[in-house]
Amino acid sequence: MDIFLDILDTLVLDRCYAFLSPDPAAISNGNIPIDANLNRHVGVYYPMQPSKWAEASLWKRDDIARQALSLYLITWLFAMIMYLLGSLLLYHTVFDKRLLQHPRFLPNQIKLEINQGISAIPVMALLTVPFFLAEIRGWSKLYDFTSDSPFLGYTLLQYPLFICFTDSGIYWIHRGLHHPRVYRWLHKPHHKWAVPTPFASYAFHPLDGWSQSLPYHVYPLVFPLQKGAYLGLFIFVTIWTILIRESGHPLETTEWLFTLILTDDAEYMPTSEVINGASCHTMHHLYFNYNYGQFTTAWDRLGGTYRKPKGDSFMESQQMGGKEKLRDKCD
Repeated sequence: MDIFLDILDTLVLDRCYAFLSPDPAAISNGNIPIDANLNRHVGVYYPMQPSKWAEASLWKRDDIARQALSLYLITWLFAMIMYLLGSLLLYHTVFDKRLLQHPRFLPNQIKLEINQGISAIPVMALLTVPFFLAEIRGWSKLYDFTSDSPFLGYTLLQYPLFICFTDSGIYWIHRGLHHPRVYRWLHKPHHKWAVPTPFASYAFHPLDGWSQSLPYHVYPLVFPLQKGAYLGLFIFVTIWTILIRESGHPLETTEWLFTLILTDDAEYMPTSEVINGASCHTMHHLYFNYNYGQFTTAWDRLGGTYRKPKGDSFMESQQMGGKEKLRDKCD
């Protein structure tokens, strides 16, 4: 994030802050001396000269309030772009439009999903800023090059460590969100959409989505992590989240889709005894109290909350009526 902020400061933000909060002393001097070290983070990887407005604002680059505001606006903007454009792309490509005719598809549901998503993003962005701020202020254990790793072999070890740490954290957070004392007001909005569209990807209570992202942000505060690996793992997590929720048919969480699956009219991700894939996540939405994991089934097995997708009596009998009782029991 520090490198990203260096680039945006140089290309956009320096000029914006110089316009919004100009430094009279700097402007009166005419030629403003520019500290070449301002782009020290991005300069580690490739040279980039600071902009001519770098020192023209009362809010200097290292001002923590400016950094927090910049990070908030960046996080908010990019989350909105990812949400709206990504959902729109999925809706017009892989989303099965037949599901719009499902009897449990709510009136004006897409509009409701978008409204909930748009209202959740700014709050989530605000809650995420402290973690990004810690990273650019040097309070995390992120490092630049593999040569800076703690010991030989850590370059490879950091990947399974990250997966194990986040998989464990998300399991317990997700399981906690299903506790009766918090489910109704915190996690239930995420399960509101019995037939979700891609626009439901951010349609949840902001504290819900933020809490489940905590392990990703906590990890580099506790364990060393190379910045390139951090970026790669972030991309991997984003893709994985899409795969387990939207593989083949994004809306595999409905009983109607199960009917299509059982009649070989739809694709379905093969089940695995180890990987928590789309089929496992489907069972979570159907039965609520099973398959809380993110990447593997390890913690579900240890915690007694694993439910095997294939061969389940629900799927074998194709009796859909029992699902309503299970859902009502949870609600």
